[in-house]
Amino acid sequence: MAKKAKPRPTRPRAPQAAGKKPSEPKPVAAPPGGPYLQMAFFCEKVLSEADGVLSFIRQVDRLITTTTGPTTQVPVATYTAFIAIAMKSGSARGSHEIKVVRERPSGIRDAQPLLTLTAFLEGEDRGQGIYGPVTMALEEEGLYWFDVFVDEVLMTRMSFRVIHQRATARAL
Repeated sequence: MAKKAKPRPTRPRAPQAAGKKPSEPKPVAAPPGGPYLQMAFFCEKVLSEADGVLSFIRQVDRLITTTTGPTTQVPVATYTAFIAIAMKSGSARGSHEIKVVRERPSGIRDAQPLLTLTAFLEGEDRGQGIYGPVTMALEEEGLYWFDVFVDEVLMTRMSFRVIHQRATARAL
């Protein structure tokens, strides 16, 4: 009987050259037994209450920019949001690398991850909550993808859309 091939983890891809069609990373099933992704999103504010419970305020997945005048160029928008990622250990224990990689609407992936850190997992229902501010330069209009990897395995993709509106001003 032939051996069944193990799925290969999805690794962050190298940045793509402009003009090339993007190819989405192919997700693989999370390792049996964990770690498990509980949530991943952007929000405007994180509150840490006295009892240690966190509240995530105003989940955001789009930004609308507006310019006036005859310009046809989309301005670079700098936006600061909080990123929130939570995992549960399951049978996973020890240190695990978490990485968030951005893909622009043009399909070009950033050479450097937006976020890289090491999380320590204790097993079972114990988990790790990661949150903090991230400042993003959003150079293009359209749909950005933020891929969340744990130990080089793609766990999920977070979307963030930039919409640009052009307004014309009239003289009164």
